[in-house]
Amino acid sequence: MKGAAGILVTRPEPGGAETAARLAALGFTPLLAPALVLTPHRFALPPCQAVLVTSRAGARALPAPIAGLPVLAVGGATAAVAQAAGWGDVRAAEGTAESLASLAAASLDPAGLPLLLAVGQGYALDLAAALRARGFRVIRRIAYAAAPATALPEPTLAALAQGSVSRILFHSPRSAACAITLFRTAGHAASLARLAAVVISPRVAAAAVKALAPLTWREIRIAESPGEDALLALLGRGDPPGRPIVSGEP
Repeated sequence: MKGAAGILVTRPEPGGAETAARLAALGFTPLLAPALVLTPHRFALPPCQAVLVTSRAGARALPAPIAGLPVLAVGGATAAVAQAAGWGDVRAAEGTAESLASLAAASLDPAGLPLLLAVGQGYALDLAAALRARGFRVIRRIAYAAAPATALPEPTLAALAQGSVSRILFHSPRSAACAITLFRTAGHAASLARLAAVVISPRVAAAAVKALAPLTWREIRIAESPGEDALLALLGRGDPPGRPIVSGEP
């Protein structure tokens, strides 16, 4: 086994199970701690020149593919979900909202039909603003809602109390904040402070630091790029790539 102690996975389902399976295949012991509950929303596609998706959850919620209609995905993993659902023309950005807006500006026509932005409720307002600033008309459709979970699995809490957890994974600012709130409510804030937080971006690191304050993490490790491959690359090495932070400040 590469890791004797468990690794907490805070992604909502079905993504959490996918991450847990990857961890298990790498020889780690995953412990599910989903911070959010996702509920997909049905929606129809109005006339548009492209569909933009900012997450795998959004890609999973897309309606049936329309021939010739391109999908612009925030990153490769989201693009793969759209392709698996049958979308033919799928283009991947580099993992950030900024790169997705740049991809749209480089490949689409602001004078053409609107862009359809399929997002979670309350998400990607900054992306919509960035696209409008580039001259695009934007239609937002709610592809899913994300609500905070109300409790954590008892086996996960027991493992944390027993000291058999060494790290916690955070994929988004909101899941980090919600997960830490759940652990605090369960009386495990001090236990979290003994862990290393392994996060997908500096924004997520900032959220994790803020949510745990005034306590600080044993260590924070930030992936070199905003994708799960880079996140998992931080595990199981004495001095992994990325930007380790031991001060509690992002």
